[in-house]
Amino acid sequence: MGLEIAISVAREETRVAVLDNGVVTDLFGDRAKHKDFVGNIYKGKVAKVLPGMQAAFVDIGLEKAAFMHVSDLSMDAEPGDTLVDTDEDEKDGDDLRPRRESSKPIEQLLSEGQDLTVQISKGPIGTKGPRVTSYVSLPGRYLVFMPNVEHIGVSRRIPRDEERARLKEIMKRLRHPGCGYIVRTVSEGVKEEELRSDVDFLHVLWQDIREKHDQQPAPALLHTDLSLSFRVVRDLFGKKVDRLWIDSREEYEAVRDFVQRFSPEQTSRIHFYDKDESLFDHLGVEQEMARALSRKVWLKSGGYLVIDHTEAMTVIDVNTGRFVGKRDQEETILRNNLEAAKEVAYQIKLRGIGGIIIVDFIDMEREKNRDKVYHALVDAMASDKARTRISRISDLGLIEISRERVREDLLRSLSEPCRYCDGRGYTKSPTTIAYEIFREIRRIGTGAEQQRIVVGAHPSVAGLLQDEERQGLEALERECMAKILVMPDEQLHLEQYDLAVI
Repeated sequence: MGLEIAISVAREETRVAVLDNGVVTDLFGDRAKHKDFVGNIYKGKVAKVLPGMQAAFVDIGLEKAAFMHVSDLSMDAEPGDTLVDTDEDEKDGDDLRPRRESSKPIEQLLSEGQDLTVQISKGPIGTKGPRVTSYVSLPGRYLVFMPNVEHIGVSRRIPRDEERARLKEIMKRLRHPGCGYIVRTVSEGVKEEELRSDVDFLHVLWQDIREKHDQQPAPALLHTDLSLSFRVVRDLFGKKVDRLWIDSREEYEAVRDFVQRFSPEQTSRIHFYDKDESLFDHLGVEQEMARALSRKVWLKSGGYLVIDHTEAMTVIDVNTGRFVGKRDQEETILRNNLEAAKEVAYQIKLRGIGGIIIVDFIDMEREKNRDKVYHALVDAMASDKARTRISRISDLGLIEISRERVREDLLRSLSEPCRYCDGRGYTKSPTTIAYEIFREIRRIGTGAEQQRIVVGAHPSVAGLLQDEERQGLEALERECMAKILVMPDEQLHLEQYDLAVI
């Protein structure tokens, strides 16, 4: 089956899945009502400078002000600053700024009310607004253009040294003074004319952005990146992709025209999907998306993972489940952990989990086995394009992972906290609520002699009071010398109840 990309287009949203031999490896989505802001360029206005944090908030016209750290300010960078040589050429909004501390504090560089050209490097996540940088980068088909940094880099994913040197020499001839470029992986083997075309296009695009900046008052949107379909084609549709499926005739025609302009030999691999069964159902993507939202993920051996999200981190717990093995206990645990390591890496990438991730593997006594699990996880995460750091496994079986977070993960983007339990993930038990009602009746029961106390409760609580707790209710009636009537009310929340003395 090879590598495939599926683009499903509907009026309300566009969804993209990348499959490797039928296995879903990446999922992307963009909804009409909730556009992806990463990569957008704005003329912003500094709203507040925070010397204590060496940061500032910038008004860019969105609901929440954008956050900027002093290290994201290019105005203090000198020409010739070097970039860390990374292989992050395949992502939009790469953090390509020079890695050095600012020589001046932020209060000497920015003032409130100042205009500033910024680009969103991280979209809004949870309650936080977007993060912005003034190190603007414009991705093209073959290059990433950096107008504020004088640097030429070549993707490490281009393995041959001769090819890397050839591309670097070409870019030295084509570059505009004072500007920088990253040569992307898809540039391998391309001719100088194609690179020149990309350079000219990106330079004209930057000039247009600068003109808009001069003409419009802040805050203003100066540039938006391509739609999701075209970003995927630009960034992922390379020579290694066997097929690109699109289920919209209009989008299919537009993508074909887009590809025809820069890589006509690849148009034969673009296919229109017109079967009755939906594209994502046909490829098994819908089933995998449902699995990616599940808290529990089963392993083939019978073990399972439990994935829990908190405000500060994501915790993944590894369990043996039904897997009991055939040899000694240590061997069984090792096999379960090795299988779990691969699934953990897959789930992290598929779900787009970022930030701090703690993986609780089953405890292993032997140091060599802990090393095997650690290296298995490192190998499984090696293909991840997000910047990732992985600590060695501790004596308690814990591994800490720090993974770059650019957008909201799949769970946050496709779901919201449960309104019934208020995001806790649990509710009080009916028994707990019943005993709370008993305590409340005792508080009011002293002055309720010869009267009736009416209790309105959720049906499950009311049923408990009328059945299992009936003796307790009768004892309470004698204690309070009042008749207690229990009325089921389906409109009440499980944890709600009403008491009235009549």
